[in-house]
Amino acid sequence: MNETINDPMKVYPWYLKLKFIVCAGFGVFMFIFPVPDGDATSTGVNILVGMLDEAVREYAHWSLFALVAVSAIGAVMCQFYRPSFITKIDWIKDLFCISIPYTITRVFAFFVMICVSFEVGPEVIRSEDIGMQMASLSYTLIALAFVLSFVLPFLTESGIMEFTGIILKPLVRPLFAVPGRASVDLITSWLASSNTAVLITAEQYRAGYYSMREAATIMTNFSLVSIPFCMVVAETLKLSEYFVPMYAIVTGIGLFIAIISPRFWPLGSIPDSYAVEKKINEDVPQNISLFDWAVQGALERIKLFRLDMALASGGIMAVGILFDLIPIVIAWGTVGTYLAGETSIFQWLSYPMGMYLSLLDVEDAFTIAPATLVGFIDMFIPCLITSIDAPIKTRFIVAVLSLVQIIYLTEVGSIIVKANVGLDIKKLFGIFIERTLIALPIIVFFANMMF
Repeated sequence: MNETINDPMKVYPWYLKLKFIVCAGFGVFMFIFPVPDGDATSTGVNILVGMLDEAVREYAHWSLFALVAVSAIGAVMCQFYRPSFITKIDWIKDLFCISIPYTITRVFAFFVMICVSFEVGPEVIRSEDIGMQMASLSYTLIALAFVLSFVLPFLTESGIMEFTGIILKPLVRPLFAVPGRASVDLITSWLASSNTAVLITAEQYRAGYYSMREAATIMTNFSLVSIPFCMVVAETLKLSEYFVPMYAIVTGIGLFIAIISPRFWPLGSIPDSYAVEKKINEDVPQNISLFDWAVQGALERIKLFRLDMALASGGIMAVGILFDLIPIVIAWGTVGTYLAGETSIFQWLSYPMGMYLSLLDVEDAFTIAPATLVGFIDMFIPCLITSIDAPIKTRFIVAVLSLVQIIYLTEVGSIIVKANVGLDIKKLFGIFIERTLIALPIIVFFANMMF
């Protein structure tokens, strides 16, 4: 903003205010406002994703196969020969001219899709619990990519992020060391989904509204699990009657960790550098009120909002998810799910966690110890490997911990790594372990009070 306007509501024209109200209102309604969905509540984005997901599952298996095939073949071509039809357009070049490890990842994802589609190759890879499950997850990501490409600009580019960021900065900045606009990411993950919130954060980082450290902090702390998914976890472990206190504990622990984790490694070591020129300014001049400055920030932003440019940018993001992220989910998810379900590697790796649980006096400590680590692969696996015949306190601990850990490679972790915010798999695992070690004593304390 180039100048300070003491009363922006009087200076800016009415049609600009109307543009802000309509565009921002639509974005808030779709991402944040709870709406009825059967017997529960959801968000407009979630409902659209669910509807498109059903359509994709019915018709698009071979489209998924073709998508993964093109992503793999294009990456291999760029490793040996860079054709001009790929390199002459920057965003297409970035899509296919990737590193050797990511090229291998895409080739392996293609192999998994061949096994699943033609029922050939190792049976364990094409099984319903591994390869088929990863393909099923990819359908949801396809639906999410298309919905986000058209709806996300109304949330991130309509001025509501600027308004919310300035209003909440006095609270959010000192507590979490991130801009006030990060509160939108938090609310979105609560009501929609954590991967949606991470994608919003990644887009904001690329646009210059978050520094690398801020984006990494928001992705690993503010992308809490959505309320609908928490209900699924509670139902799976037969804890539905305890859902309210369970979610309250998840939220409280999540916010507590979000306060302390940015001050330690690895988040504290990430530089405050920007992907492009810094665009955010939430500092309030002395001669204007907080609310008026927030309104001015929102109206200045909505001036720049053009639907055609926003949708074009969203379309590029959607293509990136389709050709870049989905092969990672299929490849890494297949390997991780195989290791968790078909080998005893997590039994060995989780022995120290068993000792930690024993110190906390948790019943069946070594039996449930693998559940404290497999969540790094996928957040739902801990619930699947925990018996519903286990003591209720044990099931409660596993459920809450799986929701607090946040980071899992099949979706959120893959998005974070590809966002290039200074977090690789090693650092993500470090954050995952930090969250686990900090959260467990608190969870056990509340579980002992309840049961």
